[in-house]
Amino acid sequence: MLTLLREEWRYLLLATGLLTRLPVPHWRTAPAPGRSLHWYPLVGLLLGLSLLAMSTLPAPALLSAVLITVAWVVLTGGLHLDGLADCADAWVGGLGDRERTLRIMKDPACGPMGVLALAAVLLLKVSALAALSAGDAPWWLIPVFSRALLATAMITTPYVRPGGMGDGLAATARAPAVIAGLGITALAAVVLSPGGLGWLWLLTGCAVLALWRRAMVGRLGGYTGDGAGALVELLEVALLVTTAVAMYGTAR
Repeated sequence: MLTLLREEWRYLLLATGLLTRLPVPHWRTAPAPGRSLHWYPLVGLLLGLSLLAMSTLPAPALLSAVLITVAWVVLTGGLHLDGLADCADAWVGGLGDRERTLRIMKDPACGPMGVLALAAVLLLKVSALAALSAGDAPWWLIPVFSRALLATAMITTPYVRPGGMGDGLAATARAPAVIAGLGITALAAVVLSPGGLGWLWLLTGCAVLALWRRAMVGRLGGYTGDGAGALVELLEVALLVTTAVAMYGTAR
């Protein structure tokens, strides 16, 4: 039992070190990285609670939204934003060609489409958070839900870069634990959200995941690390905007 707890602790550290910039010791030493996937929602909860604490600072709604968004970027190290920018450049510049798309994704330079994608996502996040500042929607659960769906995507979608960060994740992942994590997260969203917001999150998240998977498999035959990062950002912004629109409609 003690050995099992030590192993799971190592995989929790691995998930935390990969998905955040929190100072986690020795997180790169854990073998079989796929066994960390079921911890992704918990890492999302740590992130969400940190952002919730940031939202308690006495500041106007817009300034508070900007501070939360900046903290969001700092805590994650911009990891997912980088993936989104690379995917935006590759999807447009790739002109439908698989090899060209993959080659552009590997280019560290950020092109005009990547810059536009980053600007759009950050503006939408700030606007949505500002709109939600006076409501009771548990927006801090969105990082949890997004990472639960990310883990689900990783075990249901082939990875296309041999030797990359995502290579072998599905083979070593504990699929039942990943699905259980998604179920618990969805249940928490339904229970804690006002009205039918939790169900709206579930429908929105599944729709984004399905469209993302269709695009990735259709163009590349599977996903890449950049694609995984883009998925997180797309999920977060879609859920935030959906929440803000739903809460605004309820308040009218």
